[in-house]
Amino acid sequence: MNDIAALIPLVAILALFWFMVVRPQQRRQKEVVRLQESIQVGQRVMMSSGIFGAVVSLTDDRARLEITPGTVIEIARAAIAKVDQPVAVEPGEPGDA
Repeated sequence: MNDIAALIPLVAILALFWFMVVRPQQRRQKEVVRLQESIQVGQRVMMSSGIFGAVVSLTDDRARLEITPGTVIEIARAAIAKVDQPVAVEPGEPGDA
């Protein structure tokens, strides 16, 4: 009986660690995967490095971003950190930032 009583604090610490650290991290990872799967051509995105660009094309694991008019780079799709906003103005038109 004393052995079981000695394990209760250890089990409680492990459960607390699970609920405070592991579960939130798994939730964040699922949100990132869901975001990266929902990206569409024409959306303005920010890479994890802080570079903004408009999605020109997508493949399974890569994306092509237009970071300035006429400058297209190819990146790993996993490098996209967030969707900024959809591109509302065609590149080269007045009001394009």
